[in-house]
Amino acid sequence: MGWKCGESSASGPEDTLRFNISSEPPSLDWSLATDHSSIQVLQNIMEGLTRFDEDLNPRPALAERWEVQKNGSRYVFHLRKDARWTDGKPVTAHDFVYAWRRLQDPETAGEYAYHLYMVKNAKAVNSGEMDVSELGVEARGPHTLVVDLDRPVVFFPMITTFISTFPMRKDIVEKYGDNWTEPEHIETCGPFYLSEWWHEYRVVVKKNPGYFGHGPYLDRVIFYMVEENSTALSLYQTGDLDVVDPMPPPSIPSYENSPEYKNYPFFASYYYGFNVEKPPVDVPLVRAALSLSVDRSQIPRIIKGHQIPNSTVVPAGMKYANLKLGHSYDPEKGRKLLAKAGYPGGKGFPEITIGYNTQESHKMIAEFVQQEWKRNLGIDVRLRNMEWKVYLKKLQHDPPHVFRLGWILDYPDPDAIMNVFTSDSGNNHTRWKSKEYDRLVNKASIERDPKVRQKLYDRAQSLLCKESSAIVPLYTYTINMLVKPYVKDFPMNGQDLLYLRETKISGKEK
Repeated sequence: MGWKCGESSASGPEDTLRFNISSEPPSLDWSLATDHSSIQVLQNIMEGLTRFDEDLNPRPALAERWEVQKNGSRYVFHLRKDARWTDGKPVTAHDFVYAWRRLQDPETAGEYAYHLYMVKNAKAVNSGEMDVSELGVEARGPHTLVVDLDRPVVFFPMITTFISTFPMRKDIVEKYGDNWTEPEHIETCGPFYLSEWWHEYRVVVKKNPGYFGHGPYLDRVIFYMVEENSTALSLYQTGDLDVVDPMPPPSIPSYENSPEYKNYPFFASYYYGFNVEKPPVDVPLVRAALSLSVDRSQIPRIIKGHQIPNSTVVPAGMKYANLKLGHSYDPEKGRKLLAKAGYPGGKGFPEITIGYNTQESHKMIAEFVQQEWKRNLGIDVRLRNMEWKVYLKKLQHDPPHVFRLGWILDYPDPDAIMNVFTSDSGNNHTRWKSKEYDRLVNKASIERDPKVRQKLYDRAQSLLCKESSAIVPLYTYTINMLVKPYVKDFPMNGQDLLYLRETKISGKEK
């Protein structure tokens, strides 16, 4: 579809923000949505029990307050009485019970059902072993929601900020079926409402006059579906977009000194994992030697995005991050460990494979690591790239010796990534298992004292990244964007949450 350039917010009195999303939202059903484009729209037309403040602490939203009972294994949420759906009906605790049961219902096939696995019986319900009525969530009247967990979880109010936990209207879903999310049918309760969904072109949301909270200050937001980052940048340059995110990496250096350029850590980690069942990387000494022999400080120069080199898995800039853990660059020590493992100077070391999914930046990093291991350790590495879907199947059934992955944290707590490497995690493709690591991560999830939590996560990260060397953490992702000067209070946070309730347009000619 061609671009209708020149559609500016100047066409009328409305304050309009024009923003690029990377693709057509596959679904605006928040029990099913998992992609970034859908989530960015849903974060503005819907509301949860809680929402994050600018420091990424969970604050009351649809729940005006909550109580923690039974030593942290029960949460009682008291809902606002003034929250309304866009058709004027009140938001009730029953809407949450329906939504959470629907999410766990195996017939829904919601990929994010695991977000609520700490709710009592959730796993059994989602696997079909129990009826949805057995899920540990109950409405005690229209404004009281009681949630029983299978164990104490100190960060549970963070979980309830996520789209998969939002309330849902049973009558609307059942009446309209697969079409319930179209603008003429959907009922929402966020600061904006869905006004227009021109498939494959744009989504328009407008100010919700019935929203319980203050704002929003914008009258509308237009989400244009722009697949190519370079195209989005061109539209920004011609004045047809007010924000471009992300920027194409080659363009970043030319904007670095511009006040419109914004760069900050994104709570996501890029790492290389080892298949610890495949020789020769089944030996911890070998894995440690490989980790010690990669100069992470060179990565930002190679892929040009001000990435933050990190030898640990908790992203830089986040609470409980500790960049002093893990292996620092020490190729001499790496050579000694490799010799101790029986491969002096790399002699006799069998060829290993680095697997990665097809993308230019992944290729550049793989070639860099390949060169590092050849130069520092004298070993040969073969590279193999695969399309994403093929690559995921490979990781599930027969991971290569070394593989690249990134992990975006669903909530700003170390648990969101530390859990990936527990023994029963479906995302732990390393096949590394440690009862001690599992114990530390589980204990940290219920620990309320921040200092004790820090020690537990430090110990677990040392075990994962250094003593066992099950992975080679490489860097923390960063966000690189451009924002026009007249866009005020645009959200910038490590979770990349697009909460536009506070955003304003000021100083732009109309």
